[in-house]
Amino acid sequence: MGINKTKALLVLADGLVFEGWNFGAKGETTGEVVFNTSMTGYQEILTDPSYKGQIVAMTYSQIGNYGINPEDIESDIPNVEGFIAKEFFDFPSNWRSQKSLGEYLEENNKVGIHGIDTRALTRHLRDNGVQTGIISTIDLNPESLLDKVRSHPGISSLDLVKEVTTKEPYKWTETLWKLKAEEKTTPPLPPLTKGGDNRIKVVVYDFGVKMNILRHLAETGFDVTVVPAQTPPEEVIEKADAIVLSNGPGDPRTVTYAVETAKKLLGRKPVMGICLGHQIIGLALGGKTYKLKFGHHGGNHPVMDLATGKVEITSQNHNYCVDIKGLAGQVELTHKNLYDGTEEGMRHKDMPVISFQYHPEAGPGPNDSGYIFNRFREMIEK
Repeated sequence: MGINKTKALLVLADGLVFEGWNFGAKGETTGEVVFNTSMTGYQEILTDPSYKGQIVAMTYSQIGNYGINPEDIESDIPNVEGFIAKEFFDFPSNWRSQKSLGEYLEENNKVGIHGIDTRALTRHLRDNGVQTGIISTIDLNPESLLDKVRSHPGISSLDLVKEVTTKEPYKWTETLWKLKAEEKTTPPLPPLTKGGDNRIKVVVYDFGVKMNILRHLAETGFDVTVVPAQTPPEEVIEKADAIVLSNGPGDPRTVTYAVETAKKLLGRKPVMGICLGHQIIGLALGGKTYKLKFGHHGGNHPVMDLATGKVEITSQNHNYCVDIKGLAGQVELTHKNLYDGTEEGMRHKDMPVISFQYHPEAGPGPNDSGYIFNRFREMIEK
């Protein structure tokens, strides 16, 4: 299969223009441009609902070489608004591959651009901060594209959660995937029960949940049910023994209904928050969130567990953080990012509440942080 030679432009809101070639669907797309430093895992990144509203640039130079398979996904469809690569490979070589990355993006109407200097783009975003951008194959006039991108409202004004949340509740039973050798040495934890066969019921609020979070919860022994983001808390309190507030896209301050729900849940049931769920808990406790200059996106961020002093390499995908200093007296900091000192985890001093800014489920990324789900189980057991 030959490489597409359709021209494409990427234009940022500050006027910077990149000229490259199209891959995936033809057309035009607008979103907040961020960079991801993972060397592998583009399929998981594309399907992570937390990227709704964003155009993702991969810093690793060669993208597409192992194609696409139906297993390595974090949701049913790609959620990014657009995709940027230095060098796109449309001739994948991997025994699990069933189609090329270009075919997958085209089928799902996602526009990509490659052949640009992604290092220069990354340096620009690091120096100047994330900003809205536009990719187009149909309008190659930089001035016209600049007008379009500057008229975009920006994702901070949009409720993106309602676009990615499940429409109906559902049960989840699949556990983590293992090689046969691993199955012999690391059996799954026994079901967590209240006695007999009455398993501990965890309800997950789906703000854009990744499948690997659900796999980890099932692996840890929970009976897992996923509910839509706007499910009334009264319904959940009746059926749940514990609650997880999931990851998701956008500015946490736009999902006011989720913050109000969290206020009613905290103190009633054990609660764990991940990424957006962590931010929602911070707001529900009366704290504030702030936006990072260029966000944390990748699979190589060092985080220290302050309880043990151990450093774990983590998977991250967020543009906002909780200002934990504003919650002094209520929570204690449990994890800290060693790149920039930002807050990565907290524990409430009086209520059974823990939350984490990074992604303990990985997918993609290292598995150093998988113990977090056992820590949640231990909190419930106590």
